[in-house]
Parts: sequence; C-alpha cells; structure tokens
Amino acid sequence: MIVGAGVVGAACAYYAARAGLSVAVVDRGPVAGGTTGAGEGNLLVSDKEAGAELDLALLSTRLWRELAEALPPRDAIEYEPKGGLVVASDGTALTALRALAAGQRAAGVTAHEVAPGELARLEPGLAPGLAGGVHYPQDAQVQPARAAAALLRAARRMGAAVRLGEEVTAVLTGPDGTVRGVRTPRGDLRAPAVVNAAGTWGGHVAALAGTRLPVMPRRGFVLVTEPLPPGFVRHKVYAADYVADVASGSADLQSSAVVEGTPAGPVLIGATRERVGFDRTLSTEALHRLAARAVALFPALERVHAIRAYCGFRPYLPDHLPAIGPDPRVPGLHHACGHEGAGIGLAPATAVLVTAALTGAEPPVPAAPFRPDRFTP
Repeated sequence: MIVGAGVVGAACAYYAARAGLSVAVVDRGPVAGGTTGAGEGNLLVSDKEAGAELDLALLSTRLWRELAEALPPRDAIEYEPKGGLVVASDGTALTALRALAAGQRAAGVTAHEVAPGELARLEPGLAPGLAGGVHYPQDAQVQPARAAAALLRAARRMGAAVRLGEEVTAVLTGPDGTVRGVRTPRGDLRAPAVVNAAGTWGGHVAALAGTRLPVMPRRGFVLVTEPLPPGFVRHKVYAADYVADVASGSADLQSSAVVEGTPAGPVLIGATRERVGFDRTLSTEALHRLAARAVALFPALERVHAIRAYCGFRPYLPDHLPAIGPDPRVPGLHHACGHEGAGIGLAPATAVLVTAALTGAEPPVPAAPFRPDRFTP
C-alpha cells in the first residue's frame, strides 16, 4: 500500500509492480496534486555535494534515461537532457563553485569548467561580466505531472490499483504493532506493508502510524513567462549561490536565480525558499526578487511578460536528506518522503531502494544515510 500519488509514490508503484509485488496507491487528491504538480521537473546532480544524496541522484539520472525510453510514446514525460549551467558572479563565488565541482567529479559527476569568454557560446543571452561557470551535461528535466501519471499508468498495466480521492485516516496495526494496512472513509485496505510517500504530509502519515518524522513544508514560488522563441534559454541556468540556499536550514525568505526554458515556450523562473507552514499567500517580495535576479542573469527578460506565478511546498527534513526505507519503530512501515526540492529527480532511485527493502534485495546504493529513525531524540 503506497500513500501518495505524486512522482515518488508513482515511481514506488512502478518499480514495486515491476518486481512482482501486489500494489495499491491511495491519495486524498488527484495524481500529482501536491508538491509534484508545483515542481519544475529538475533532475539535477549539479546542486548536490559529494555524499549520499549525490550517489542517489547519479543512480536516478540513469534510471530517468531508462524510463524515458521504456515508457510508451503516448506517455511522453517531456524528458530533456538539456544539461545545467551554474554561473558565478565574482571570483569568490567561482572559487566555491570550483571546489564543489571537484568533489562532484570525484563522485562520478561530469562537470566542465567554462571560462568567462565561453559562457555566451552555451547561453548567448547571459549577462556580460560573469566570472565563469561549470557545465553539467548530466542535468535534465521532465514534466513532473506527466511523469507521475505515466508511471502510474505503467504500474496499472502491471496490475497496480490506484485509488484517488480517498484520504488515509489511520494506519492499521496488529496487537504487536506491525502494520496491517490503512483506513479511509471508504473502508479498510489491508496490506502487510505501507509506504509513506505523502510528501509534505509525510510527518502526518508517520504520526498516524504512531511514530515521528519531522517533515516540514518549505514554500517556493515560480514565475512563468509568456512563450519565448526556442533556444532563448538552452540549459537549466542558475547562480552559484543557489547551492547554498538549498543547503540552508533558515526559515527566512531566500532567493537565487534559476532560469530554464520548456518545450512549450514559457520560461520558468525560480527559486525561493521559506518556512511559513502551508501559507499560500502570494508574496510580492518573493516575486520581485525572482524577477530581479532573473533579469540580472538574462537582461532580455526585462522586456518579457510574466503571465502567472504559483507556489508549492517542498517536504523539508532538518538534515536535507530524504527518509527512505523501513521504519524499525513500526514494523511494516516504509518511508519515501522528505526530499525537499529534489523529489522529482530522486524519485526512481528512491523507489528502487524501497522496492529492494520490500523484496529483501540488496540496494544499489547504501540506504543507511536515509534511515527514517535517525531523527529519534
């Protein structure tokens, strides 16, 4: 039983069904109705330091390529291996970026330093005067809602059941505390294992099972421009300070320039981060910061109309690593949440780890850093 029909839950359903398990997915809303539907679809290795999360991202990078080929054309997920370009505004930022890239290369990332005079070759619209950058050809993008829907359709073809509009109100356990399924307003759904893929509500689902997972929502806004000509922005382009913002634990508003095109033409502009609970109030300060930082990177954007803005909530955990795998405090409960802004990129690898735990197989990367009980006081 998988709780959550976002991209992580959908990936868990796909890989578990492919492994021959009997699978059901339940969600109180529609497919991709939460964080996934508000995501940009980033599949990044460039924003992660060497370590457990980067190892997971490298595995996911390969799995997303395989999925893009394996899923039927009618389930096109708009996979774009566009690559990423991280740019530094001054010498200090460039020194930090070089150090980050060196550690990433040692972990298996392809990262090419780009001299200031070569930046315009990769991105003709970039502002002059930047100190340099690093090109990451492994970075890619998908359309996240399409990806989640495609994975669930594929899981259904392998026998999975998908129950939408059904809220989980309890996690059922036996006399010994072992998971026995979930309860919804439509009745009890029995299962020997429950996977918590509830995104920002992962802490709530954990509490229903009688345990603790300190998932908190971290709000972010995205600006969407009018459709622009192909090639206006060729890569995912962002300022080097974005990496520091991702790693920060501050609850205050943070913003850095992240700019990328889409197959349909609009350009997506991010990224902000702040912890304000589930408050969806439009923040004009956040939007002004996004616009200003984007124009600083791509001056031509000053003459482009923004046609809409939206926000979403990243499922944040205090150490910036997701919770993946069995919860030893509640036998039969597995977690697949807390990815913050990396859930779309890390979804396939997360699902492979969860499926390995469910089937008793050896995980392809060490699972210990993602233990859900690491936050126990």
